[in-house]
Amino acid sequence: MVLAVNKRRVIKSLLFGKGVGPPTTSSCKAEDTKEKVTNLQFFFHDTLSGKTPSAVRIAQAPDTDKSPTLFGAVLMADDPLTETSDPNSKLVGRAQGLYGSAGQQDLGLLMAMNFGFTDGEYNGSSISILGRNAAFNAVREMPVVGGTGIFRLARGYALAHTHWFDPLTGDAIVGYNVTVVHY
Repeated sequence: MVLAVNKRRVIKSLLFGKGVGPPTTSSCKAEDTKEKVTNLQFFFHDTLSGKTPSAVRIAQAPDTDKSPTLFGAVLMADDPLTETSDPNSKLVGRAQGLYGSAGQQDLGLLMAMNFGFTDGEYNGSSISILGRNAAFNAVREMPVVGGTGIFRLARGYALAHTHWFDPLTGDAIVGYNVTVVHY
């Protein structure tokens, strides 16, 4: 008899989550399960120079400074995202993450970046970019691999184009056109 009771408890536990009742579903509305496509446009201001840079080198290989591509350099960024290319235009978010020079022959940055939005309908939401940025190409495509808030379960792609670049300092303003598929 004890064996039969224990067997029932095990089955009940497997079926109903440790015997506390049937599993429940999240309180998700039907309209929340439809895919949406959102197109975003903003500018990324990457400043390596001056008294308050928004990106700093945090690591490098022993021979990084001898490499024409700075192979092995890793930078941490907290860059402003604005509505226009003007650095004084409306702040819409921050790009926080890191990028590193991963190409020995040509400049190819590996970017792991979170674009967190701080204004308007996307306030508190973010998208994550992870991929190769061939920075000297006119247009680069990188994958959107996730998101939070409105962009939960996001996927998509980001097209980046350099609006302005100072080869002496490395400072740059990059325009982003992002297509995000989310729920």
